Order: sequence, then C-alpha cells, then structure tokens
Amino acid sequence: MVQLGLVGLLLGLAAIAWVVTGDRMAGMDAGPGTDLDALGFYVTAWVVMMAAMMFPSIWPMVAMYSRIQEGKRARGRNVPLGPTAAFVGGYLLTWTAWGLFAYAVYEIGSSTWPDALAWKRGGPYFAGGVVIAAALYQLTPLKNACLKRCRSPMMFLMNAWQPGRIGALRMGLAHGAWCVGCCWGLMAALFALGVMSVGWMVFIAALIAAEKLLPWRALASYGIAVLLLAMGLLVAFTPSSVPGLILPDSPEAARAHEMHHGSMVGGTQHHGVHSKLSGSMHDEGMPAGHMPGH
Repeated sequence: MVQLGLVGLLLGLAAIAWVVTGDRMAGMDAGPGTDLDALGFYVTAWVVMMAAMMFPSIWPMVAMYSRIQEGKRARGRNVPLGPTAAFVGGYLLTWTAWGLFAYAVYEIGSSTWPDALAWKRGGPYFAGGVVIAAALYQLTPLKNACLKRCRSPMMFLMNAWQPGRIGALRMGLAHGAWCVGCCWGLMAALFALGVMSVGWMVFIAALIAAEKLLPWRALASYGIAVLLLAMGLLVAFTPSSVPGLILPDSPEAARAHEMHHGSMVGGTQHHGVHSKLSGSMHDEGMPAGHMPGH
C-alpha cells in the first residue's frame, strides 16, 4: 500500500507539473530555435518540466527504493525520515545540471553562429541533424548500457546502495546520471523541435516512458530510432510536412514573439521567446518593426 500511494503521489505531481508547464508555456512556442528566456525563468520551468516528463517513467525505481526502505523498517532497522524524497531530489538535481549545460550550449551556439543557424539558411539542416543524431544514439552501446540500468531497479539499487538521507541523495544523483546518459539524445531532439512546445514535450516524454516501461526493450529502442530518423529527414528537407512543428518564419512564431513582448511590464526588455533560427526580418527586405500579419 505504501508503494501504491507513492506511485499515485508521483503521478499526481507529474499531472500538476504538466498543468503548470502548460500554463507557463502557453503561446511561447516559436518552433526550432525558440529563445530560452532569462536563466531564472528557464531553470524553474526546466525543473517543473522534468517532473512532468520523467516522474511517470521513474516510478518503478522510486517504488523499489521505498519498498527496500520499508522492509528495513519492518525488520527494526533504523531508517531516517525522508530518504525517498532525497532520492527523487538527487535525480532532479542531475537533470537540472544537464539543463544548465544545455542552456549554455544553446545560448553560446545561437550567439556565435546566428547567421549560419538562421532558418532561411542552415537552420532546418541543423535542427534535422540534431534529431538524426538522437536517432543514431539510440543504437549505441552507451545508450543500451544506460537504458539497461534505468529498466532494472533492483540491479541499480543493489550496486549503488548507500545508507541515510545523504546516501539517498547520492543514489538519486547517480540514477539521474544514468537517466541523462539514456535520454540526453531525446532531450536534444526536444530542443531542436521546440523546447517551449508542450506538444513536443508530451511526445518526447511518451518515447522515454515507452523505452523504459514497455517489456520489449529492443523493439522500443529501434522503433524510436526509426521514428526519429524519419522525423529528422523531414525537418531537414521538408519541415512544413512535420505535424505540429512551428516554423520559425511562420505567422504562429510571429504571434509567439508578439505575445511575449506584449507581456512586458514597465517597458523593461525581457529576453525571450522569438526564434533565433528565424533569421533577420531585414534580410528578407521587411521594414524594421513590421511583423507578418500586420
């Protein structure tokens, strides 16, 4: 019953996180290259995103950890309060560190090569290439090794067990590291498709859950690789044919940009939501300050 309640709690928190994410990201999807906004906004949004996307797929690991702790407590062993929360907290800390790394890479890349990554130039090929790279990573031995540990809670816990809350935190950090090793390619694909898009978040979260929870590990991994390969080629060569993909030079992306700037308070410039892959409007001969649809 304790484990059942814990699973319900994780799924409930994930549901709340999805609602919060949907509210915060409403109207912010400008497609590939969407600005990540200020660091403070990004970090808080990222942590909530990770809870929404990852909690539904880590419940077997968390439930097994809690079951072991309850077994120790039933045998009269001293078990501190809160080790399960520390374990989950460590897991989120690892993903937060990866999110900060991704933020740095994303910002440095978009600032260093803005012309090369403009959507009218190399943007589609770069975005599609990232998705294709994620597909190829699905087939590597490293991916397989990381996924094996994510899918085998007992094996991981027996090999990584450390007592106490600090031990639980360290175990959560370690499990998070294996999870990052397993899923970083899928997360990179999310950045390439539109990291502010709730639809793409749901899609990537479903892929993660499928390869971690379905009984057919190889079929799930190879199937996801084929799907990502096809999507990457479409993004690179015919992006308008990808369902749900907002093109950075589209009216939808322009509206996301306008919505962002319309929410400024006190005239303060808030770095934000328009797509960095959209390219300069002036390069297309458009007057300054003019947006499509005006």
